[in-house]
This record gives sequence, C-alpha cells and structure tokens, in this order.
Amino acid sequence: MKKPFCTIPKTAIILLTTCALLAIFPIGAVLAQTPTVKVQPSNSAPSVGMTFTVDVTISNVQNLYGVDVSLTWNKDILRIISASPQLGVESHPGGVLHESVYVAEDSMSQQTGTYSLVAVSEGPAAAFSGNGKIVTLTFTVVHSGHSELTLITELADKPVPPEPSNLINHTDLSSSVNAVIPEFSTVFALAVFLILATGALVFSKKRIKKNVALTVRAI
Repeated sequence: MKKPFCTIPKTAIILLTTCALLAIFPIGAVLAQTPTVKVQPSNSAPSVGMTFTVDVTISNVQNLYGVDVSLTWNKDILRIISASPQLGVESHPGGVLHESVYVAEDSMSQQTGTYSLVAVSEGPAAAFSGNGKIVTLTFTVVHSGHSELTLITELADKPVPPEPSNLINHTDLSSSVNAVIPEFSTVFALAVFLILATGALVFSKKRIKKNVALTVRAI
C-alpha cells in the first residue's frame, strides 16, 4: 500500500523562505544602511568650567545636496562659544557636500539656546554620498545639571531638472550631557589644608611675640 503524498502548505513555504533570507541578510545589516544624523558630544559628563565639543555627523547617506540642521540645548547649563561647519569636502576633508556650497543660514543664539545651519551645493557640484561631519560646536559648562542636545534635521537630494529636490528619509539621533561640579582631589585638598594650617601657625607665633613684647614694655 502506497503512502499518501504529503503536500506542504504555501504559507509554510513562504515562511521558510523568509526565514532563510533573513538568515542570509540580517535585519541589522539592512537597518545599518538607513541614513542617520547624530549628535556626538566629546564628553557626556563635563565639569563646570570645562570646554567641550559637540559633533553633528551623518552616515550612510546617498545623493545628498542640501542640509537643514537645528540643535537646541539648555542655556542655563551650557554656553555656546563657536560653530564650525564642515561643508565642502574639497576644503574640509571628512566633511559633507561637494563645493561650491551656498550657506543660507549659519547662526547661534545663546539667549534661546539654538543653533541653525542651512546649506546647499550649487551648480555643477556633485551629490555627496557616504559619511561625514556636518558641524562642530564648542560649549562651555556654566552650571551643573542636565542638558538635552536635541537635533532636528532635513536632508535634500540633488534635483533633476525640471523636477525639484526631494527630502531624504533618515533618522535623527539626539543626545544629552550631565554637567557636574568638579571634585577636588585628596592631594589638592591636603595641600590647601597644609598651606592654611602653616599660615595660621605663623600668624599665631607673630601674635604671641607681639603680646610678649607689649608685656615687657609694660613692666
């Protein structure tokens, strides 16, 4: 007697095929190719009085022709000192966009705690693809506490006339810092204590000698 022929349901075949493809092409590898704009502070726990930098970088981008960057921070915790856009890889190796680059806005306001950068390549410039640094900002910590570094960006590709540019889908990754009060080291604290103790001892000896001299004169 022959055994009945077993058929595999189509849904099972699709499921098995999908699992096999995922094993060959992991989801993480696909997600890794998503364009990402990221805030990267050089120090996530700077001390009051310290100066540190914040880079805004981009990765895995294709056909980039324009950037619109907005960064905000806690103005009571951080004070911005400078901003250095890295636009035009011909002049700024490791930067973004190809020259020539038109900068429509490059402004910072400590009063509102905001920085804005709007720039686009011009004319025959090629589109930019890959990874790079958009801008480096320098801050000083003025008070202890927490400050978000909130990033909002828009990216545009190279237009193909008569069609205008299109926005590039991407992910923004903000960051934050926790400013702390600097701690005195044990050695430094001991040195200060010894200096103060020595000064107090010298002052006491002088005071005693002065009192003895006055006593002798009175006699």
